Amino acid sequence: MPELPEVEVTRRGLLPHLPGRKITRISWSNKRLRTPIPRKLLSSAIAGDRVHTVDRRAKYLLIRMAGGSVLVLHLGMTGKIGLFPGDAPRARHDHLRLLLENGMEMRFNDSRRFGSILVWPAEHAAELEERFNRGKGIEPFSAEFTGTTLKHLANNRRQPVKSFLMDSRRIAGIGNIYANEILFAAGIFPETSVNRISSLQWQAIATHCQEILTRAIEAGGSTISDFIGSSGAPGYFQLQLQVYGRAGDPCACCTTLIEKSKTGGRATFFCPRCQQPQ
Repeated sequence: MPELPEVEVTRRGLLPHLPGRKITRISWSNKRLRTPIPRKLLSSAIAGDRVHTVDRRAKYLLIRMAGGSVLVLHLGMTGKIGLFPGDAPRARHDHLRLLLENGMEMRFNDSRRFGSILVWPAEHAAELEERFNRGKGIEPFSAEFTGTTLKHLANNRRQPVKSFLMDSRRIAGIGNIYANEILFAAGIFPETSVNRISSLQWQAIATHCQEILTRAIEAGGSTISDFIGSSGAPGYFQLQLQVYGRAGDPCACCTTLIEKSKTGGRATFFCPRCQQPQ
């Protein structure tokens, strides 16, 4: 599933091409995604308007229109967004196509259809965005993302730290790949209860989180299965992964074999020597 770095890579890939462009035509498939495609709102609130900018919140892309409406896209597990000449052959799983005035077309492709397409019309956009933000945690690149804040968010909780990092109601955008990598870098066992983590360890988590996410964005994200950036190029951060997907391989730090378990139903990878239970 695309996580924060992959969505941010897509956003940056779209920025040179969408702002200022008028959307002259919108087409969609007859398939249902995670939610029904809002056909009427796409026609009334997005078609014919110009793109103002492209933002990201958590794992969502927010395409802001000059008239105030917002097109909100979630890539789901297999979603990807690309730019193509308008007359280029369509792919089988293209579910949304935005034709721009320069003849290029932005296409949202999602083979497993776990992604979503929402529209916030201009007259309700501020209210809907405020409600949307209330359900999302702090952004890892925000000024408030510190060890102190994380410790406060975890106060009186007993869940495993890996599950805490992946809880989008508290932290926005961290999924399974990066939670594994962050905890390895911080030297913390993934099943450690959050109420047993010290202030110094929380700060290490915050620091390594920002560092790893930055490197992942610079590398174009992680292409584990289906992720392709808006340029059509895969990401390469998977070449830098230290534990994720490496069960049975020697740890790069101590040569102990990486182990695999499950936390909250998700695959967890760790070094039993570098990340000892506490």
